[in-house]
Amino acid sequence: MTTKCQGLRIVIVAVFLLFSPSAVSAQALTLEESIAIALKNSYVLDIAKEGVKGAQAQRKEALTGFLPKFSTTYSYTRLNEEPNFYFPGFPLAGIPAGRMVTGTIDNYNWGIEARQPLFAGGGILANYQAFKIAEDTALVEQTAKSLDVIQDVKIAYFNVLRTQRLTQTAGQQVEMLAAHCDVAENFYRVGLIPKNDMLQAEVELANGRQTLVKAKNGVESTKARLNTILKRDVRTAVEVVDMLDCQPLRQSFEECLEIARQHRPELKMSALKIEQAGKMVRAAQSEYFPAVSLVGNYGRFGDSTSLSGTQYKDRESWQVMAVANWNFWEWGKTKYRVDAGKAGENQAQDQSRELSDQIALEIKNAFLALQEAESQIAVSKKVIEQAEENFRIAEARYKERVARSTEVLDAQTLLTKAKAEYANALADYNIAYARLQRAMGVTH
Repeated sequence: MTTKCQGLRIVIVAVFLLFSPSAVSAQALTLEESIAIALKNSYVLDIAKEGVKGAQAQRKEALTGFLPKFSTTYSYTRLNEEPNFYFPGFPLAGIPAGRMVTGTIDNYNWGIEARQPLFAGGGILANYQAFKIAEDTALVEQTAKSLDVIQDVKIAYFNVLRTQRLTQTAGQQVEMLAAHCDVAENFYRVGLIPKNDMLQAEVELANGRQTLVKAKNGVESTKARLNTILKRDVRTAVEVVDMLDCQPLRQSFEECLEIARQHRPELKMSALKIEQAGKMVRAAQSEYFPAVSLVGNYGRFGDSTSLSGTQYKDRESWQVMAVANWNFWEWGKTKYRVDAGKAGENQAQDQSRELSDQIALEIKNAFLALQEAESQIAVSKKVIEQAEENFRIAEARYKERVARSTEVLDAQTLLTKAKAEYANALADYNIAYARLQRAMGVTH
Protein backbone atom coordinates (compact mmCIF):
# COMPACT_ATOMS: atom_id res chain seq x y z
CA MET A 1 0.00 0.00 0.00
CA THR A 2 1.36 3.42 -0.91
CA THR A 3 2.01 6.17 1.63
CA LYS A 4 -0.70 8.28 -0.08
CA CYS A 5 -3.34 5.60 0.43
CA GLN A 6 -2.24 4.97 4.01
CA GLY A 7 -2.69 8.64 4.87
CA LEU A 8 -6.07 8.60 3.23
CA ARG A 9 -7.13 5.64 5.37
CA ILE A 10 -6.34 7.66 8.48
CA VAL A 11 -8.59 10.47 7.24
CA ILE A 12 -11.39 8.02 6.54
CA VAL A 13 -11.15 6.49 10.01
CA ALA A 14 -11.33 9.96 11.55
CA VAL A 15 -14.44 10.78 9.53
CA PHE A 16 -16.16 7.60 10.67
CA LEU A 17 -15.26 8.25 14.29
CA LEU A 18 -16.62 11.77 13.99
CA PHE A 19 -19.97 10.87 12.47
CA SER A 20 -20.64 7.40 13.83
CA PRO A 21 -23.55 7.14 16.32
CA SER A 22 -21.19 5.88 19.03
CA ALA A 23 -19.18 9.09 18.78
CA VAL A 24 -22.09 11.34 19.65
CA SER A 25 -21.33 12.88 23.02
CA ALA A 26 -23.60 12.78 25.99
CA GLN A 27 -24.17 16.50 25.43
CA ALA A 28 -25.71 15.91 22.02
CA LEU A 29 -28.84 17.94 21.49
CA THR A 30 -32.08 16.09 21.00
CA LEU A 31 -34.71 17.57 18.73
CA GLU A 32 -36.87 18.42 21.75
CA GLU A 33 -33.99 20.20 23.47
CA SER A 34 -33.24 22.15 20.32
CA ILE A 35 -36.86 23.27 20.07
CA ALA A 36 -36.87 24.36 23.72
CA ILE A 37 -33.72 26.45 23.22
CA ALA A 38 -35.12 28.08 20.08
CA LEU A 39 -38.43 28.93 21.74
CA LYS A 40 -36.59 30.47 24.67
CA ASN A 41 -34.21 32.58 22.59
CA SER A 42 -36.34 33.48 19.56
CA TYR A 43 -36.49 37.19 18.73
CA VAL A 44 -39.59 36.52 16.67
CA LEU A 45 -41.38 35.21 19.76
CA ASP A 46 -40.11 38.15 21.81
CA ILE A 47 -41.71 40.47 19.26
CA ALA A 48 -44.95 38.47 19.43
CA LYS A 49 -44.93 38.61 23.25
CA GLU A 50 -44.54 42.38 23.15
CA GLY A 51 -47.46 42.49 20.76
CA VAL A 52 -49.54 40.61 23.32
CA LYS A 53 -48.52 43.07 26.05
CA GLY A 54 -49.48 45.99 23.83
CA ALA A 55 -52.87 44.44 23.02
CA GLN A 56 -53.51 43.78 26.71
CA ALA A 57 -52.73 47.41 27.52
CA GLN A 58 -55.12 48.62 24.81
CA ARG A 59 -57.86 46.33 26.11
CA LYS A 60 -57.40 47.71 29.63
CA GLU A 61 -57.47 51.24 28.23
CA ALA A 62 -60.79 50.49 26.51
CA LEU A 63 -62.16 49.16 29.82
CA THR A 64 -61.74 52.61 31.36
CA GLY A 65 -64.49 53.83 29.02
CA PHE A 66 -67.05 52.26 31.39
CA LEU A 67 -65.67 54.03 34.46
CA PRO A 68 -66.24 57.57 35.73
CA LYS A 69 -63.75 60.26 34.74
CA PHE A 70 -62.43 62.73 37.29
CA SER A 71 -60.89 66.07 36.46
CA THR A 72 -59.83 69.12 38.41
CA THR A 73 -59.01 72.72 37.54
CA TYR A 74 -57.33 75.57 39.36
CA SER A 75 -57.22 79.13 38.07
CA TYR A 76 -56.24 82.63 39.10
CA THR A 77 -57.57 85.76 37.45
CA ARG A 78 -56.53 89.35 38.22
CA LEU A 79 -58.69 92.17 36.94
CA ASN A 80 -57.45 95.68 36.15
CA GLU A 81 -60.08 97.09 38.49
CA GLU A 82 -62.73 95.90 40.84
CA PRO A 83 -65.94 94.83 39.13
CA ASN A 84 -68.64 97.46 39.73
CA PHE A 85 -72.14 98.35 38.74
CA TYR A 86 -73.35 101.90 37.92
CA PHE A 87 -76.86 102.92 38.94
CA PRO A 88 -78.48 106.25 38.09
CA GLY A 89 -80.06 106.81 41.48
CA PHE A 90 -83.54 107.96 42.42
CA PRO A 91 -83.54 111.68 43.37
CA LEU A 92 -87.16 111.67 44.44
CA ALA A 93 -86.35 108.96 46.91
CA GLY A 94 -83.22 110.67 47.97
CA ILE A 95 -80.97 107.99 46.49
CA PRO A 96 -78.07 109.51 44.63
CA ALA A 97 -76.48 107.99 41.54
CA GLY A 98 -73.22 106.06 42.01
CA ARG A 99 -71.27 102.84 41.51
CA MET A 100 -71.46 99.62 43.50
CA VAL A 101 -68.54 97.26 43.80
CA THR A 102 -69.62 93.71 42.93
CA GLY A 103 -66.39 91.71 43.07
CA THR A 104 -62.71 91.59 43.81
CA ILE A 105 -59.58 92.19 41.77
CA ASP A 106 -58.02 88.84 42.75
CA ASN A 107 -60.07 85.74 41.91
CA TYR A 108 -59.00 82.19 42.81
CA ASN A 109 -61.04 79.25 41.57
CA TRP A 110 -60.73 75.48 42.15
CA GLY A 111 -63.12 72.83 40.89
CA ILE A 112 -63.45 69.08 40.56
CA GLU A 113 -65.73 67.21 38.16
CA ALA A 114 -66.90 63.60 37.97
CA ARG A 115 -68.40 62.33 34.70
CA GLN A 116 -70.00 58.89 34.46
CA PRO A 117 -71.11 57.66 31.02
CA LEU A 118 -74.65 56.27 31.10
CA PHE A 119 -75.36 55.60 27.46
CA ALA A 120 -73.23 55.86 24.35
CA GLY A 121 -75.22 53.92 21.79
CA GLY A 122 -73.25 50.75 22.55
CA GLY A 123 -70.03 52.33 21.34
CA ILE A 124 -68.08 51.88 24.56
CA LEU A 125 -68.96 48.19 24.79
CA ALA A 126 -68.23 47.57 21.12
CA ASN A 127 -64.88 49.34 21.42
CA TYR A 128 -63.93 47.25 24.43
CA GLN A 129 -64.97 44.04 22.70
CA ALA A 130 -62.91 44.97 19.64
CA PHE A 131 -59.78 45.43 21.74
CA LYS A 132 -60.49 42.21 23.65
CA ILE A 133 -60.59 40.40 20.32
CA ALA A 134 -57.33 42.12 19.34
CA GLU A 135 -55.75 40.71 22.50
CA ASP A 136 -57.00 37.22 21.67
CA THR A 137 -55.64 37.63 18.14
CA ALA A 138 -52.20 38.60 19.48
CA LEU A 139 -52.16 35.49 21.67
CA VAL A 140 -53.05 33.26 18.72
CA GLU A 141 -50.42 34.99 16.59
CA GLN A 142 -47.86 34.14 19.26
CA THR A 143 -48.87 30.50 18.92
CA ALA A 144 -48.46 30.72 15.14
CA LYS A 145 -44.97 32.17 15.52
CA SER A 146 -44.09 29.35 17.90
CA LEU A 147 -45.12 26.82 15.27
CA ASP A 148 -42.94 28.62 12.73
CA VAL A 149 -39.95 28.43 15.05
CA ILE A 150 -40.56 24.73 15.73
CA GLN A 151 -40.75 24.00 12.01
CA ASP A 152 -37.52 25.92 11.35
CA VAL A 153 -35.74 23.94 14.08
CA LYS A 154 -36.96 20.62 12.71
CA ILE A 155 -35.89 21.42 9.15
CA ALA A 156 -32.45 22.62 10.29
CA TYR A 157 -32.02 19.61 12.59
CA PHE A 158 -32.92 17.09 9.87
CA ASN A 159 -30.64 18.84 7.39
CA VAL A 160 -27.74 18.41 9.82
CA LEU A 161 -28.54 14.70 9.97
CA ARG A 162 -28.83 14.61 6.18
CA THR A 163 -25.38 16.12 5.64
CA GLN A 164 -23.86 13.83 8.28
CA ARG A 165 -25.31 10.78 6.53
CA LEU A 166 -24.01 12.06 3.19
CA THR A 167 -20.59 12.60 4.77
CA GLN A 168 -20.63 9.03 6.01
CA THR A 169 -21.52 7.87 2.51
CA ALA A 170 -18.77 10.01 1.01
CA GLY A 171 -16.29 8.54 3.51
CA GLN A 172 -17.34 5.02 2.59
CA GLN A 173 -16.95 5.92 -1.06
CA VAL A 174 -13.40 7.16 -0.51
CA GLU A 175 -12.54 4.04 1.48
CA MET A 176 -13.74 1.79 -1.33
CA LEU A 177 -11.93 3.87 -3.93
CA ALA A 178 -8.75 3.73 -1.86
CA ALA A 179 -9.01 -0.04 -1.63
CA HIS A 180 -9.55 -0.26 -5.38
CA CYS A 181 -6.61 2.08 -5.92
CA ASP A 182 -4.39 -0.28 -3.89
CA VAL A 183 -5.44 -3.26 -6.01
CA ALA A 184 -4.91 -1.32 -9.24
CA GLU A 185 -1.44 -0.20 -8.18
CA ASN A 186 -0.48 -3.76 -7.27
CA PHE A 187 -1.78 -5.03 -10.60
CA TYR A 188 0.15 -2.33 -12.44
CA ARG A 189 3.41 -3.21 -10.68
CA VAL A 190 3.21 -6.80 -11.84
CA GLY A 191 2.14 -5.75 -15.30
CA LEU A 192 -1.42 -7.06 -15.21
CA ILE A 193 -3.10 -3.77 -16.18
CA PRO A 194 -2.00 -0.75 -18.24
CA LYS A 195 -0.97 2.46 -16.52
CA ASN A 196 -4.10 4.32 -17.62
CA ASP A 197 -6.26 1.90 -15.55
CA MET A 198 -4.22 2.75 -12.47
CA LEU A 199 -4.38 6.46 -13.26
CA GLN A 200 -8.13 6.25 -13.70
CA ALA A 201 -8.45 4.71 -10.24
CA GLU A 202 -6.31 7.50 -8.76
CA VAL A 203 -8.39 10.17 -10.52
CA GLU A 204 -11.61 8.69 -9.13
CA LEU A 205 -10.02 8.58 -5.67
CA ALA A 206 -9.08 12.26 -5.93
CA ASN A 207 -12.64 13.14 -7.00
CA GLY A 208 -13.99 11.12 -4.09
CA ARG A 209 -11.77 12.99 -1.66
CA GLN A 210 -13.05 16.31 -3.02
CA THR A 211 -16.62 15.09 -2.61
CA LEU A 212 -15.81 14.21 0.99
CA VAL A 213 -14.48 17.71 1.62
CA LYS A 214 -17.66 19.23 0.19
CA ALA A 215 -19.77 16.90 2.32
CA LYS A 216 -17.90 17.91 5.48
CA ASN A 217 -18.39 21.58 4.59
CA GLY A 218 -22.08 20.84 4.14
CA VAL A 219 -22.19 19.53 7.71
CA GLU A 220 -20.59 22.69 9.04
CA SER A 221 -22.98 24.85 7.03
CA THR A 222 -26.10 23.08 8.31
CA LYS A 223 -24.80 23.20 11.88
CA ALA A 224 -24.24 26.94 11.52
CA ARG A 225 -27.81 27.25 10.29
CA LEU A 226 -29.07 25.33 13.32
CA ASN A 227 -27.04 27.54 15.65
CA THR A 228 -28.51 30.61 14.00
CA ILE A 229 -32.05 29.39 14.64
CA LEU A 230 -31.12 28.57 18.23
CA LYS A 231 -29.70 32.12 18.50
CA ARG A 232 -26.22 30.84 19.32
CA ASP A 233 -22.86 31.78 17.87
CA VAL A 234 -22.39 30.05 14.51
CA ARG A 235 -19.07 28.69 15.78
CA THR A 236 -20.70 26.84 18.67
CA ALA A 237 -19.97 23.12 18.55
CA VAL A 238 -23.09 21.16 17.68
CA GLU A 239 -23.80 17.48 18.15
CA VAL A 240 -27.21 16.04 17.36
CA VAL A 241 -28.88 12.70 17.96
CA ASP A 242 -29.30 10.66 14.80
CA MET A 243 -33.06 10.09 14.58
CA LEU A 244 -33.59 9.87 10.86
CA ASP A 245 -36.26 7.24 10.40
CA CYS A 246 -39.60 6.76 8.71
CA GLN A 247 -42.79 6.64 10.74
CA PRO A 248 -45.63 6.16 8.26
CA LEU A 249 -48.40 8.76 8.41
CA ARG A 250 -51.61 7.34 9.84
CA GLN A 251 -53.97 10.12 8.75
CA SER A 252 -55.51 10.52 5.33
CA PHE A 253 -55.46 13.80 3.47
CA GLU A 254 -59.04 14.51 4.54
CA GLU A 255 -58.17 13.84 8.18
CA CYS A 256 -55.16 16.15 7.95
CA LEU A 257 -57.37 18.85 6.47
CA GLU A 258 -59.88 18.47 9.29
CA ILE A 259 -57.11 18.71 11.89
CA ALA A 260 -55.97 21.95 10.24
CA ARG A 261 -59.48 23.40 10.42
CA GLN A 262 -59.51 22.73 14.16
CA HIS A 263 -55.96 23.68 15.12
CA ARG A 264 -54.45 26.03 12.54
CA PRO A 265 -53.88 29.32 14.42
CA GLU A 266 -54.11 31.40 11.25
CA LEU A 267 -57.71 30.25 10.77
CA LYS A 268 -58.49 31.26 14.35
CA MET A 269 -56.86 34.63 13.75
CA SER A 270 -58.91 35.08 10.60
CA ALA A 271 -62.16 34.33 12.44
CA LEU A 272 -61.20 36.77 15.19
CA LYS A 273 -60.48 39.51 12.64
CA ILE A 274 -63.93 39.04 11.13
CA GLU A 275 -65.47 39.34 14.58
CA GLN A 276 -63.37 42.38 15.38
CA ALA A 277 -64.41 44.08 12.14
CA GLY A 278 -68.05 43.52 13.13
CA LYS A 279 -67.44 45.20 16.49
CA MET A 280 -65.85 48.18 14.75
CA VAL A 281 -68.97 48.52 12.61
CA ARG A 282 -71.07 48.51 15.80
CA ALA A 283 -68.81 51.16 17.34
CA ALA A 284 -69.27 53.37 14.29
CA GLN A 285 -73.05 52.91 14.39
CA SER A 286 -73.12 54.15 17.98
CA GLU A 287 -72.50 57.67 16.63
CA TYR A 288 -76.11 57.69 15.41
CA PHE A 289 -77.24 57.91 19.06
CA PRO A 290 -76.79 60.61 21.71
CA ALA A 291 -74.25 60.15 24.47
CA VAL A 292 -75.69 60.58 27.96
CA SER A 293 -73.54 61.15 31.03
CA LEU A 294 -74.10 61.93 34.70
CA VAL A 295 -71.97 64.93 35.71
CA GLY A 296 -71.19 66.21 39.19
CA ASN A 297 -69.29 69.47 39.90
CA TYR A 298 -67.86 70.91 43.09
CA GLY A 299 -66.06 74.26 43.23
CA ARG A 300 -64.47 76.68 45.66
CA PHE A 301 -63.85 80.45 45.21
CA GLY A 302 -61.98 83.19 46.99
CA ASP A 303 -59.90 86.33 46.72
CA SER A 304 -56.91 84.53 48.21
CA THR A 305 -55.25 81.15 47.89
CA SER A 306 -57.23 79.92 50.89
CA LEU A 307 -60.38 79.87 48.68
CA SER A 308 -62.40 81.06 51.67
CA GLY A 309 -64.83 83.12 49.65
CA THR A 310 -65.40 86.91 49.57
CA GLN A 311 -67.98 89.33 50.80
CA TYR A 312 -69.52 89.14 47.37
CA LYS A 313 -69.63 85.38 46.79
CA ASP A 314 -69.87 82.16 48.83
CA ARG A 315 -66.74 80.08 48.91
CA GLU A 316 -68.20 76.87 47.46
CA SER A 317 -70.84 75.50 45.11
CA TRP A 318 -71.87 72.12 43.68
CA GLN A 319 -74.25 70.66 41.15
CA VAL A 320 -75.36 67.32 39.71
CA MET A 321 -76.83 67.06 36.24
CA ALA A 322 -77.51 64.73 33.37
CA VAL A 323 -75.88 65.78 30.12
CA ALA A 324 -76.82 64.58 26.64
CA ASN A 325 -74.60 65.24 23.64
CA TRP A 326 -75.85 64.41 20.18
CA ASN A 327 -74.15 65.29 16.92
CA PHE A 328 -77.24 64.87 14.76
CA TRP A 329 -75.76 66.31 11.58
CA GLU A 330 -72.16 65.78 10.41
CA TRP A 331 -72.63 65.65 6.64
CA GLY A 332 -72.68 61.88 6.51
CA LYS A 333 -69.51 61.36 8.56
CA THR A 334 -71.00 58.55 10.65
CA LYS A 335 -72.49 56.85 7.60
CA TYR A 336 -69.12 56.84 5.87
CA ARG A 337 -67.47 55.36 8.96
CA VAL A 338 -70.09 52.61 9.05
CA ASP A 339 -69.64 51.92 5.33
CA ALA A 340 -65.86 51.71 5.77
CA GLY A 341 -66.32 49.31 8.68
CA LYS A 342 -68.63 47.05 6.67
CA ALA A 343 -66.14 47.04 3.80
CA GLY A 344 -63.44 45.97 6.24
CA GLU A 345 -65.67 43.18 7.53
CA ASN A 346 -66.34 41.93 4.00
CA GLN A 347 -62.62 42.08 3.26
CA ALA A 348 -61.84 40.01 6.35
CA GLN A 349 -64.37 37.39 5.26
CA ASP A 350 -62.86 37.16 1.77
CA GLN A 351 -59.36 36.89 3.26
CA SER A 352 -60.57 34.04 5.47
CA ARG A 353 -61.86 32.10 2.48
CA GLU A 354 -58.62 32.70 0.59
CA LEU A 355 -56.63 31.53 3.61
CA SER A 356 -58.65 28.31 3.82
CA ASP A 357 -57.82 27.52 0.21
CA GLN A 358 -54.13 28.29 0.75
CA ILE A 359 -53.94 26.05 3.81
CA ALA A 360 -55.60 23.20 1.90
CA LEU A 361 -52.94 23.61 -0.79
CA GLU A 362 -50.14 23.60 1.80
CA ILE A 363 -51.44 20.36 3.29
CA LYS A 364 -51.83 18.77 -0.14
CA ASN A 365 -48.26 19.64 -1.16
CA ALA A 366 -46.78 18.44 2.13
CA PHE A 367 -48.89 15.27 1.98
CA LEU A 368 -47.69 14.47 -1.55
CA ALA A 369 -44.07 15.22 -0.63
CA LEU A 370 -44.41 12.86 2.31
CA GLN A 371 -45.77 10.08 0.11
CA GLU A 372 -43.05 10.65 -2.48
CA ALA A 373 -40.28 10.50 0.13
CA GLU A 374 -41.77 7.39 1.72
CA SER A 375 -41.84 5.67 -1.67
CA GLN A 376 -38.27 6.77 -2.35
CA ILE A 377 -37.13 5.29 0.98
CA ALA A 378 -38.51 1.87 0.05
CA VAL A 379 -36.98 2.02 -3.42
CA SER A 380 -33.60 3.20 -2.12
CA LYS A 381 -33.42 0.33 0.39
CA LYS A 382 -33.92 -2.17 -2.40
CA VAL A 383 -31.48 -0.38 -4.70
CA ILE A 384 -28.80 -0.38 -1.98
CA GLU A 385 -29.11 -4.16 -1.62
CA GLN A 386 -28.81 -4.62 -5.38
CA ALA A 387 -25.95 -2.12 -5.68
CA GLU A 388 -24.00 -3.78 -2.86
CA GLU A 389 -24.30 -7.17 -4.56
CA ASN A 390 -23.37 -5.66 -7.92
CA PHE A 391 -20.29 -4.03 -6.40
CA ARG A 392 -19.26 -7.26 -4.67
CA ILE A 393 -19.47 -9.17 -7.93
CA ALA A 394 -17.65 -6.48 -9.90
CA GLU A 395 -14.85 -6.27 -7.34
CA ALA A 396 -14.44 -10.06 -7.28
CA ARG A 397 -14.36 -10.22 -11.07
CA TYR A 398 -11.75 -7.48 -11.19
CA LYS A 399 -9.50 -9.26 -8.68
CA GLU A 400 -9.84 -12.40 -10.81
CA ARG A 401 -8.92 -10.34 -13.89
CA VAL A 402 -12.17 -10.99 -15.74
CA ALA A 403 -13.48 -7.40 -15.43
CA ARG A 404 -12.07 -3.97 -16.16
CA SER A 405 -11.45 -1.22 -13.62
CA THR A 406 -14.30 0.85 -15.05
CA GLU A 407 -16.78 -1.88 -14.14
CA VAL A 408 -15.74 -1.66 -10.49
CA LEU A 409 -15.80 2.12 -10.50
CA ASP A 410 -19.24 2.19 -12.09
CA ALA A 411 -20.57 -0.30 -9.54
CA GLN A 412 -19.10 1.75 -6.72
CA THR A 413 -20.68 4.92 -8.11
CA LEU A 414 -24.08 3.24 -8.27
CA LEU A 415 -23.74 2.07 -4.66
CA THR A 416 -22.75 5.53 -3.42
CA LYS A 417 -25.61 7.11 -5.32
CA ALA A 418 -28.10 4.64 -3.82
CA LYS A 419 -26.87 5.35 -0.28
CA ALA A 420 -27.03 9.11 -0.88
CA GLU A 421 -30.56 8.85 -2.25
CA TYR A 422 -31.59 6.84 0.79
CA ALA A 423 -30.17 9.49 3.15
CA ASN A 424 -31.85 12.27 1.17
CA ALA A 425 -35.15 10.38 1.13
CA LEU A 426 -35.08 9.96 4.92
CA ALA A 427 -34.33 13.65 5.45
CA ASP A 428 -36.93 14.71 2.88
CA TYR A 429 -39.52 12.53 4.59
CA ASN A 430 -38.91 14.03 8.02
CA ILE A 431 -38.86 17.57 6.63
CA ALA A 432 -42.09 16.95 4.69
CA TYR A 433 -43.63 15.57 7.88
CA ALA A 434 -42.54 18.70 9.77
CA ARG A 435 -44.12 20.90 7.10
CA LEU A 436 -47.30 18.86 7.19
CA GLN A 437 -47.48 19.27 10.97
CA ARG A 438 -47.06 23.03 10.57
CA ALA A 439 -49.76 23.09 7.91
CA MET A 440 -52.09 21.27 10.31
CA GLY A 441 -51.18 23.60 13.20
CA VAL A 442 -49.81 20.85 15.46
CA THR A 443 -46.36 20.02 16.85
CA HIS A 444 -46.54 16.23 16.79
